[in-house]
Amino acid sequence: MFKEFKEFAIKGNVVDMAVGIIIGAAFGSIVNSFVTDVIMPPIGILLGNVDFSNLYIILKEGKTPAPYETLSAANAAGAVTLNYGKFINTIISFLIVAFSVFLVIKNINAMRRKQEIPPPVQTTKECPYCFTVIPLKAVRCPNCTSDLKN
Repeated sequence: MFKEFKEFAIKGNVVDMAVGIIIGAAFGSIVNSFVTDVIMPPIGILLGNVDFSNLYIILKEGKTPAPYETLSAANAAGAVTLNYGKFINTIISFLIVAFSVFLVIKNINAMRRKQEIPPPVQTTKECPYCFTVIPLKAVRCPNCTSDLKN
């Protein structure tokens, strides 16, 4: 059983998958930072200085009564919150990652299609005397009746 597992683990597909998972995790953190630190601040400014990471609804107040200035203050007070601003950030991150993966897969599929299409088989040739297109196996041109060398 160990030998079978070793063969499975060493196969190229498993190694490729592991590398893909590691790169995907790194890419996910980059996209998360991009959304949180680059995209959402200008959107928040356009919407009237809204910080999406601090958008929440208080479901139950904590030890200190509301209002809370930030989500972290609400959490520190022990309030139960519905954090829809973080959810919006996560949805935008997901859409960016999904679109990026779509573009990568689209390009990979295009490259595979180019490799899979065999070159067309040549079935005709041109008569060297009258330039008529004739079958490849022809030994005499049907147009000018010239003898052709194969």
